[in-house]
Amino acid sequence: MSTSVPNGAHLSPAALASGLRALEPRAAAVLVRRLVERRPSAECATWYGIPAESFQLLQLRAGVALSRGLGAPARLPASEDEETAWARMLDAALERDSAPLPVALVPVADTCRRLNATGPEVEAALADAARSDAESPKRRREDWLRRLAVLALLAITAWLYWTRPAEPTPRPERHMASPERR
Repeated sequence: MSTSVPNGAHLSPAALASGLRALEPRAAAVLVRRLVERRPSAECATWYGIPAESFQLLQLRAGVALSRGLGAPARLPASEDEETAWARMLDAALERDSAPLPVALVPVADTCRRLNATGPEVEAALADAARSDAESPKRRREDWLRRLAVLALLAITAWLYWTRPAEPTPRPERHMASPERR
């Protein structure tokens, strides 16, 4: 019996790269820094200026989002305590393969391990995708439209500056007599 659910351990670097590009930027950055660049969890937490436990939670949420985006049967933790425990377990599972995992966390761990194992290939695929986006006609058109919008704003600002009404002449100061002189 075959299933149509993709196994995270067999995903191609191109599929992982497209999954990362589909994530929100912060989640993608967390996974790229931790797994694609293969940096230790403590170093990543220091980089973001947050405690290690908070980084583990970010890593878990990003891993779940990536797994779900790639079609794996990943679910969110049911409670805050479960989320904290899963974050520690996922971090331990990424450090060593023999770490115990709950069944619901296995698809996320498989996807994250695959991302870690194919880090350089995923990084190259992300760079290629960024390069092709930068060279695409759509991007060039967007750049020209941005430039035109900036020029229009500058022209409007200059027109408003040069056509503003003249400054009123300031009134001369009136000095009131002090109460002692009255």
